[in-house]
Amino acid sequence: MSKLHLVFGGRVKDPQGTEFTDLQNIDLVGLFDNYAEAEEAWRANAQRTVDDAEMKYVVVHLHRLLEPEA
Repeated sequence: MSKLHLVFGGRVKDPQGTEFTDLQNIDLVGLFDNYAEAEEAWRANAQRTVDDAEMKYVVVHLHRLLEPEA
């Protein structure tokens, strides 16, 4: 079974949190079937916006949401 991961980013209220402030402009990077590819995409986008403290990219483990008992 593939382990789906979603990578996205956007403006956050607090750089240490995950409260996104502008949901209309979320950057959906993509879906990845393994963590290594998702991390690579996350790292590239996070590095590209490193000088903007209000921008944050995250990796969501969709497979954990789809099968929480696993």
